[in-house]
Amino acid sequence: MVDKPTYEELEQRLKQLDQEVVKRRQAEEEKKKVEAQLIQAQKMEAIGSLAGGIAHDFNNTLQVILGYAELLEINNKKEDPEKGYLEVIKKSAQRATEMTKQLLIFSRKVESELGPISLNQEVLKDQSLLRRTISPMIDIELNLAENLYIINADPVQVSQIIMNLAVNSRDAMPDGGKLIFETKNIILDEKYCRVNLEAVPRKYVLLGVSDTGHGMDENTLEHIFEPFYTTKKKGEGTGLGLSMVYGIVKNHGGHITCDSNPGHGTVFNIYFPALEDR
Repeated sequence: MVDKPTYEELEQRLKQLDQEVVKRRQAEEEKKKVEAQLIQAQKMEAIGSLAGGIAHDFNNTLQVILGYAELLEINNKKEDPEKGYLEVIKKSAQRATEMTKQLLIFSRKVESELGPISLNQEVLKDQSLLRRTISPMIDIELNLAENLYIINADPVQVSQIIMNLAVNSRDAMPDGGKLIFETKNIILDEKYCRVNLEAVPRKYVLLGVSDTGHGMDENTLEHIFEPFYTTKKKGEGTGLGLSMVYGIVKNHGGHITCDSNPGHGTVFNIYFPALEDR
């Protein structure tokens, strides 16, 4: 005759089954997250390849337009009333050239001038310009950790990241709020990297930029790094700022995430590989 399991044994077995169910659910959630990231990475790679090819050819055409506009400007007399039209052509072509440069950065077709830098110094260096750019109704807070690892980065492009994210936050807080810059050393382990495919296990320096703005919904978050995607009104933005940030981060071998909810602000976290992964 087989002994019936005791109450304690049944309770223990039930707990084990519950744990197995939880583990399976977690594994399924991780699988879905990884699959979504893979699809997103493939999409961004395809967009980058297409944008880079178009931008390169378009840039060559713009240089011809600019060159001939400058020649006509030189040959025209100062009092020629049509000289103003040439100036409009030049300015428009220069603006378009800047946009193609941003596309080339997104598609990682622009070389970075890398060198050892302190991320804290770059954040501090940009503060005076930031305070002139950002509304006085927005408080800027710095939480900069000491003894940061040095990173191998292009200081001009790091500054572009800082300014573009700051402007993005500014536009999300028309009535004022708080803009926070944070730096710290961090290690991304294998567990994190299993569900974040674009990261590799190692030491990083984190640049966090957060705001108390209106936030973004899930649909917007899926597209924020795509070129020309913008939620602003026509004429208020090109939709290239965040795509350029994305391209710079990838060009530096880094990792970027964005967390946001409507009405609860936005947090961008950028991970730069530490120069010495000690």
